[in-house]
Amino acid sequence: MIKLILLSIGLLALAFAGIAIKILLKKDGQFAGTCASNNPYLNKEGEACGMCGAMPDEKCKSD
Repeated sequence: MIKLILLSIGLLALAFAGIAIKILLKKDGQFAGTCASNNPYLNKEGEACGMCGAMPDEKCKSD
């Protein structure tokens, strides 16, 4: 039982480390395409992005 718990903690730590490395290596620590307005399944009414104001057919505006 303890081996299973340690394995689970190790896999979670590996996942968090992978995300941290991706953030460090990305320019300005930003992920591309984070606006939900670019996803037609999430934005069926064609509304603008709440974060940057980009319309569904536009690319997310960076700061």
